[in-house]
Amino acid sequence: MNEPLLAVRDLEYVYPGGVAALRGLDLRIEQGRKLAILGSNGSGKTTLLLHLNGLCKPTRGEIRLEGQPVSYDHRALNDWRRRVGLILQEPDDQLFAATVSQDVSFGPLNLGLSNADARERVREALEALRILHLADRATHTLSFGQKKRVAIAGVLAMRPEILVLDEPTAGLDSHGVTHLLGALEQLHEAGATLVFSTHDVELAYAWADDVAVFHDGVVLRQGETVAMLSDRELLRRARLRCPLLLEVAEALGVEVSAASPFRSREALLVLLQERCAGQG
Repeated sequence: MNEPLLAVRDLEYVYPGGVAALRGLDLRIEQGRKLAILGSNGSGKTTLLLHLNGLCKPTRGEIRLEGQPVSYDHRALNDWRRRVGLILQEPDDQLFAATVSQDVSFGPLNLGLSNADARERVREALEALRILHLADRATHTLSFGQKKRVAIAGVLAMRPEILVLDEPTAGLDSHGVTHLLGALEQLHEAGATLVFSTHDVELAYAWADDVAVFHDGVVLRQGETVAMLSDRELLRRARLRCPLLLEVAEALGVEVSAASPFRSREALLVLLQERCAGQG
């Protein structure tokens, strides 16, 4: 089996005081895929994400980048974080500069790029997230959804190979979710590998290529999304419900697969309308 782009092996993390957050878990992140780390709140997903770009160092186990064990010295960490960008759940935890352009330029300038090259990176990132018009805005005046996009732009400007997002849709209304997922889909189509944590089975079902079902500090199983979320016993163990769209599709006798169009609300509504029309 080929080495994944990023791999976690037998990872354990114990917080001060002896609280075990991760318990010998394994995870594979394949290049060019969208991976959902799916689990209930409080199961340790955020702690896992903090290990994926070196913000936390494991108590035991290892992380491999393209098959090579990562190192935690200053130079190695900088290189690692250039390749794996982390976006936290709360954008205020990442935004610190006075204006949007200043905030997004921090990463490129920290990489040693010239002012001209950094400005170009900022422009590209803001355009990709459709927020170029916010470049001169003060960060404290932004809405929550705008702050989320600026935080992503700040990481994107460093051109990482992998974007790791902690609960990316948390706190957003339906309009904000649609716009954010559209922007992330464009990044994915441009070649980015996406990893996101969520407790939302509907989001994982509709959007992820692969799912790692996470519970109590371990990955119970990892694989193709439909296969994972069709496993009722697996979901029961993780204290998760089956996605409603999958249940509806099954009730209609539709066979759902990875390539099936019936993983979206719109496709199922069209199918229902066609069947109702056929019975009329």
